[in-house]
Amino acid sequence: MKNILVILLFTLIFSCKNDKNDNGNLNIVTTTTLITDLVTHIGGDRLNIQGLMGTGVDPHLYKASEGDVTKLVNADLIFYGGLHLEGKLVEVFEKMQSQNLQTIAVSDALDPKTLIGSAYFASNYDPHIWFDVNNWELITAFVVKKLSEADPENSTFFEENGNTYLDQLKALDAEIRATISTLPKEKRILVTAHDAFNYFGQAYGFEVVGLQGLSTATEAGVMDVQNLANFIIDKKIKAIFVESSVPKRTIEALQAAVNSKNYNVEIGGTLFSDALGNAGTPQGTYIGMFKHNVNTIVNALK
Repeated sequence: MKNILVILLFTLIFSCKNDKNDNGNLNIVTTTTLITDLVTHIGGDRLNIQGLMGTGVDPHLYKASEGDVTKLVNADLIFYGGLHLEGKLVEVFEKMQSQNLQTIAVSDALDPKTLIGSAYFASNYDPHIWFDVNNWELITAFVVKKLSEADPENSTFFEENGNTYLDQLKALDAEIRATISTLPKEKRILVTAHDAFNYFGQAYGFEVVGLQGLSTATEAGVMDVQNLANFIIDKKIKAIFVESSVPKRTIEALQAAVNSKNYNVEIGGTLFSDALGNAGTPQGTYIGMFKHNVNTIVNALK
């Protein structure tokens, strides 16, 4: 049976579509808070930007509402993560592409050879590409290019904002590396709720272990918990981490399993993985989120 939202999308495609709002700006729809933050840095007040997902929303499990489909149909450009990050929206995006509505996966900015593969995920690639700042720099340039093509009148504005943001990302990368350098290499083992931090580990020299797989749609079994508990004890890991978009009970169960074996492991804090923090806070931006994560990890594992 066809998804009701796909049927609704097909119907709305043939309804009246406004190219621009009253202010003359292009209508841009973004999926995750990370992509919304990026496009806002580049487009500022020259775009009408609507993000589908809010703080703490898990994109792996997100289901579009009828209101979301209306936003998508009335968009001039839609930016999404790709690599099956928005698992429940894939069918909607595929239908839109078949009707020549412009959807852009930011993951297309990256060379597939640089992606981390997985035999356990539908796309065979890890979609958490933003945890390598270099990837986010490439994606920034890609988004600038796509916006400039869609709105040539504002291309200089987009390019200038993009260059400013790229400078900020380069400074972020340097700060991250300086902070991580204070943590001994043997302590750089990151245990979290699901495998969202593999690009982080590859870029910044951490061994990363997630209790769940790349997608939170999978669930950890009893043996997964017990095996990871034994790993934590063997490696003498001091702290494990909650993720903002994954229920805390996942890591609490792991902590209980470790403690039952007469080894104490602390919950080192909450990391932001698939979504940013609250708007108006440092964690509500990509740069602030990344600084928070690194500081939390390093301080807890020292």
